[in-house]
Amino acid sequence: MSSSSGVAESWISSFCSLLGHEYFAEVSEEFIEDDFNLTGLQSQVAMYKEALEMILDVEPEEEDDEDEEEEEDEDDISGDGRDAVAGRAHGERRHHSRIASDLSVIESSAEMLYGLIHQRFICSRAGIQQMSEKYEMGHFGVCPRTNCNQTRTLPVGLSDIPGEDTVKLFCPSCLDVYVPPNSRFQTVDGAFFGRTFGALFLLTFPEYDLSKSVSESVTNLPRAGADGQDMINGMYPRNIAPGLGPGKIYEPRIYGFRVSEMARSGPRMKWLRDKPADITVLDEARHFTEENGDSEDDDESMAMNGRQVVRRRPPGYNQRLRQQQRQNQNGSPMVVDANGAESEL
Repeated sequence: MSSSSGVAESWISSFCSLLGHEYFAEVSEEFIEDDFNLTGLQSQVAMYKEALEMILDVEPEEEDDEDEEEEEDEDDISGDGRDAVAGRAHGERRHHSRIASDLSVIESSAEMLYGLIHQRFICSRAGIQQMSEKYEMGHFGVCPRTNCNQTRTLPVGLSDIPGEDTVKLFCPSCLDVYVPPNSRFQTVDGAFFGRTFGALFLLTFPEYDLSKSVSESVTNLPRAGADGQDMINGMYPRNIAPGLGPGKIYEPRIYGFRVSEMARSGPRMKWLRDKPADITVLDEARHFTEENGDSEDDDESMAMNGRQVVRRRPPGYNQRLRQQQRQNQNGSPMVVDANGAESEL
């Protein structure tokens, strides 16, 4: 294939421009040429060397065996020139059919190898930056859920092993995955995106406002500490599941009356989409530090070499535990050790 400027198009550009491959990023050749990035892939892909040469547009080495077979076919035992022509034609047909078969296998292996490389590339700095540009332009589509207000989605895989499932779309607003709406994406292997990319993307770009739809511009949030936008576990409060919580969960009603959860048609597992009204309660580590301060026990538990000292159970702990278990089996009241629940291994 060639572009309008007359320059031959690379295999990577041609692969990413195919119908149904809009989710793919173009992996740089520098990333592919680094052997460290391809560790372990040789055992997963058939005809690995030929597939890698096809991805990098490297001309394959010519084999001398094919020339020898053609020379043998040209030998005219009977001395008749027609036998030589017939043998040469038969050899050419067999040669071309074998080349077509090999190219088909190599092409399939090249697509598999590129997909596995792509899974690693989009988790690198250059790859995730390229995916962020596609995310800003809405190349991955929006969440079909009404209460998510058309939040942009991210392509993810439910498995890192090829052949197990197709690519899915992850919504950071309701924290759920969906099947792509267009059938052309349902043939793309989910392992080519993997399970790491979605969560890593949200941690890498916490400034994206997930509460805005794809039709609105992507605005940067204020930095931590400004206008009360303190980050909670590396994310801004407005970006923590904005499509969940009160007012964002569908409530079935009959003539205006809410349907009880005990009814046959009542809501089920409603707590899965629930979210606390005050999102700051999720920052448990900071609340614990504010209430208890820096514990002196933590400083004393560090040895001189910087390793943490392992706290052992007090003497006779196992014997008291077995005694409590026997009492429970006999039906006697359970005796709870004051330090049993808080003892550390």
